Amino acid sequence: MEKNIKEAFTYGTVEKITHIGKGTRVCIDFADILTPTEGVFVGNTGSGYVLVLSENRSTNTYPPRSFRINAGGLHQYLFQAGQTRYLEELRGGDNLFVYDGVNEKEIPIGRVKMEKRDLVRVEIQGENKKISVTVQFADSVSFLQENGDSLSVKELQEGDCICCFSDEPGRHLGEKIEEEISEY
Repeated sequence: MEKNIKEAFTYGTVEKITHIGKGTRVCIDFADILTPTEGVFVGNTGSGYVLVLSENRSTNTYPPRSFRINAGGLHQYLFQAGQTRYLEELRGGDNLFVYDGVNEKEIPIGRVKMEKRDLVRVEIQGENKKISVTVQFADSVSFLQENGDSLSVKELQEGDCICCFSDEPGRHLGEKIEEEISEY
């Protein structure tokens, strides 16, 4: 039985942060305003996902962009109401769910932007399993902490706890299926 995502939110501990070089990252520009604690769940595998927050905050190098989420590497799964999509598949006009660690809401995408950027892989210990995410190494990329604050990937350290949830891998065209699968 599929977990209800709102019941599955948890916090995982960052175990490893690795700079992996340049790759294509995906920015999702929504046709509505996002709060600083709203984001999307993305992950390298179907084992789990990490909440990547909107750019709705000022940083040393970026003004706030209340409509954008710098979601990470184009190969990643995007969790959407029990299904997954690849970030690379997103297009303007699609509707997506955004989450704030408690609630979800559906809003339309205005455009999708893909560009080459320096990427970092973050590995997290979730509920009895490893979860990983690949994101741009930029202070515009933030994660939700248990106390409700955001933490930039540039400030992230081993031992920090960030919002995530564990899932069971095994999908075909985004739909959950029963199969034996290993993802790394």
